[in-house]
Amino acid sequence: MSFTGTTHISCHRLTFDWPDGSRLFDGLDLAIGPGRTGLIGVNGTGKSTLLKLIAGELTPLSGSVRVDGEVGCLAQHLPLDTTLRVDQVLGIDRTRAALHAIERGDAAEEHFAAVGDDWDIEERTRAILDQLGLGHVGLDRQVGRISGGESVLLRLAGLLLSGPDVLLLDEPTNNLDLRARERLYEAVRSWRGVLVVVSHDRELLERVDQIADLREGRVIRFGGTLSAYEDALAVEQEAAERTVRAAEADVRRQKRELIEAHEKLAGRARAGKKAAETAGLPKIVAGARKRAAEVSAGKHRILHEERLAEARERLTEAESAVRDDDEIRVDLPGTAVPGRRRVLTLRELELRNGTRADVEVLGPERIALVGANGAGKSTLLNTVAGLLEPVAGEADAHVPLRYLPQRLDVLDGELSIAENVHALAPTARPQQVRAQLARFLFRKDTPAQRVDTLSGGERFRATLAALMLAEPAPQLLLLDEPTNNLDLASVRQLTSALNSYQGALLVASHDLPFLRGLGITRWLAIEEGELTETGPR
Repeated sequence: MSFTGTTHISCHRLTFDWPDGSRLFDGLDLAIGPGRTGLIGVNGTGKSTLLKLIAGELTPLSGSVRVDGEVGCLAQHLPLDTTLRVDQVLGIDRTRAALHAIERGDAAEEHFAAVGDDWDIEERTRAILDQLGLGHVGLDRQVGRISGGESVLLRLAGLLLSGPDVLLLDEPTNNLDLRARERLYEAVRSWRGVLVVVSHDRELLERVDQIADLREGRVIRFGGTLSAYEDALAVEQEAAERTVRAAEADVRRQKRELIEAHEKLAGRARAGKKAAETAGLPKIVAGARKRAAEVSAGKHRILHEERLAEARERLTEAESAVRDDDEIRVDLPGTAVPGRRRVLTLRELELRNGTRADVEVLGPERIALVGANGAGKSTLLNTVAGLLEPVAGEADAHVPLRYLPQRLDVLDGELSIAENVHALAPTARPQQVRAQLARFLFRKDTPAQRVDTLSGGERFRATLAALMLAEPAPQLLLLDEPTNNLDLASVRQLTSALNSYQGALLVASHDLPFLRGLGITRWLAIEEGELTETGPR
């Protein structure tokens, strides 16, 4: 798809404040034309809020938002009324009812008005449901009987049926299994209108026409996919870092020259005073010469101070162009596992959902756990963690383990980050806790921050820190969909952290690029009620 000159979404001098008065956008300008746009940015920059402003769900403090045509929006975390039928969710229930009444011989005028030109509504609906892998979902079925992933696709089907000119998607692949993701990828690839998608899903962002990076209240646009944008950004950042190094060298040089200038002026002053005393000049003449020398010295000093100030300004400007890409480091010696040590044994295990497993994990294996939504991945992890009792068999962990659930409800929100870590590592001294938290990018005063005030990405890092620094050190880490709701920067930090982790990993995820980045050594899949070995995905 190629872009045309037509603009379908425009934001002019857009200003928006949070309810507490803090400013999110201050004079934001943005124009988006036809095509597929991936909107990225770290958590808290306002991506979801910007979509709501475009959709008209929020009102800006000032500025304007203009959208040409009808807007359809697929929001995050929008619960469906489980008592509704599928056709009601799709918005075709009245049309279907009128159509069926006409088919039964009821020729009332209101039925024809309700049908309008939609005589093929059921055929078009089933075609879209088939396209999204929902062909098995009957139109009269209750929503409460479908899975979470199916409900996301169902809401997308409703949007596709309504045929909006502008489609807004907010993290649409969260909670979708691999097959459902492929269906959504295809729907995005075939979209021919204006589409803006907020996502951290790399596979999805490889199917867009341009990237819009929301950063510090402004948008940087790049024509191309996410990987092309990251390549261009890497080149830009390398140049920015060279500029910083040159600016730092200039500041050092200006400091040296300022010191040298002070020393020269002091030497001249001493020499002038001695010469005046030797020559026996009248006081009035010596005073005039001294004042003239001081004026000249002042001008010279001011010149060098101005040069130093300008060099510092150039350094500050150069540093502002370099992004902060600090990495989490969790290369903790206590987590290391010898190569042939038994870590986990699942012996004739039967889960509550009927899934059976018979597996042994040795050494620091890095295992990916995959399977469709509802297959039992979370149930298996909860059983291994001891949170659920198995129906039969055994799940024996032979090393200390920690579990990071999807809900991130491990920490006490009323306590600080440091207090939460100390609760799991009571023998650690406060200085040790703070030093270790720096590995997780919590520095200076941030360890004293209450958990309930943290952003999503910060809360994830705090939870990971608390689990990794717990006593005893975890040699088996269980993760359940850890990249859900994380921005791309946080996913990179998590990948880096887990790559430096020396223990065993068991990770349930639908995010294939993330799993591939972990150096997975073994793939397990739950299929048809059995946990089986499978090949790399």
